Amino acid sequence: MPEPSYVVAAIAIMSAVTLALRAAPFVVFRNATGSPLLQYLRSALPPGIMVILVAYSVQSVDFTSPPYGVPALAGIAVCGAVYHWRKSPLLAIVLGTATNMGLVHVL
Repeated sequence: MPEPSYVVAAIAIMSAVTLALRAAPFVVFRNATGSPLLQYLRSALPPGIMVILVAYSVQSVDFTSPPYGVPALAGIAVCGAVYHWRKSPLLAIVLGTATNMGLVHVL
């Protein structure tokens, strides 16, 4: 078992590194708010990330046997519809996940 001082030092170092990594983009890009690259990334990254998340969520779904991926596809559809309707990512994620989980248990 490590000494308590070792554990405290490890936690302090991990906390400092995490804080530095979280603050780094704000420090590095504080003067580049009008940058064309940042404007492009602001518009292109959210849809790209959503495509990756959708692909990841259906990668292990078996579409050849019952329920043929219905829970996953319904959850994705609900998530997209709720986001389009309310523009609330949190609400869309919660309702999409609830739909998926509910259908997984029912079907």
